[in-house]
Amino acid sequence: MKTIYSKQHILHNSLTELSGGELVKPFESPDRVDIILNEISNRQLGPILQPTVQDLDIIYKVHNEKYIEFLKNAWKEWTEEGFKGEAIPTVWPSRSMKSKIIPKNIEGKLGYYCLANETSISEGTIEGAYESVKVALTAVDMLQKEKSIFGLCRPPGHHASRDQYGGYCFFNNIAIAAEKLIEKGAKKIFILDIDFHHGNGTQEIFYRRSDVFFASLHGDPMQAFPHFLGHAEETGIEEGEGFNINYPMPPNTSYTQWKKSLKKAMNKVENFRPDFLLISLGVDTFEDDPISFFKLKSNDYFDIGKSISELGIPTLFIMEGGYAINQIGINTVNILKGFEEKFVSI
Repeated sequence: MKTIYSKQHILHNSLTELSGGELVKPFESPDRVDIILNEISNRQLGPILQPTVQDLDIIYKVHNEKYIEFLKNAWKEWTEEGFKGEAIPTVWPSRSMKSKIIPKNIEGKLGYYCLANETSISEGTIEGAYESVKVALTAVDMLQKEKSIFGLCRPPGHHASRDQYGGYCFFNNIAIAAEKLIEKGAKKIFILDIDFHHGNGTQEIFYRRSDVFFASLHGDPMQAFPHFLGHAEETGIEEGEGFNINYPMPPNTSYTQWKKSLKKAMNKVENFRPDFLLISLGVDTFEDDPISFFKLKSNDYFDIGKSISELGIPTLFIMEGGYAINQIGINTVNILKGFEEKFVSI
């Protein structure tokens, strides 16, 4: 399986994250990519390729124009205001402040466009986010000729909604990839999100649509980030009614329990009969992931890959979560190897 990866992901290299009341090194760091790349090379998954030149205007089909302009200018406006640290919001339009007026000051803008303040903006963040989109779009181009492809995107994307960033995400890479496939002629896309955290951004973007079916397996938002979206009763609205499904699961979920949800989601895929299957690939379901509470083990990821491959659908894997521990590489490659060994074309 070919991997698309950009050396320029390093341009986004924030040094601070607010976690548990302390400023710590971000859990989403460049080290994640290095660990995965080393495992891909050591186990000879396949060639590692750089992204090609891409028309990034497609981002405007997924994200709000004012939001994109905010991201482009946020670091410049932050530093011009005289702030010395990284850009982190301190105020939000909360339930008691429902105004939709966008402030002119950068502190207000950050709060308006940010959904969670663990995600810092620093010098190079927007450039790194664009590189991540290029990876996803290059993978889409190659999927036309491949049975599967891995987009090693960083920063990740599934928490980025139409006009908000957070959860380490700025542009929604997998949503942009889906939009690109539709632009190329696909009629139906299925996005299966297996990251520990609910893909709130992806859900929000496609919640009113029937051409993109979104399913997510994740930690119960009553107890896990992003907390305010990802409940089982969220099934889509308008044309999208019935084309969104969530499988929230409690702390200490084992692979046996988790796979029951996977099988239900796979039944949805089979009934929908998509042209392409897109996987939001997070391996933070692992038992030793530092910010999650499922109990999957490394060998379980082989079985996940094999199970997905049995669908026999051309599949694009887009990297989401799983944090900088050695097993992120093992678990990621286990899924991809498991998929390759069992793929059966329909």
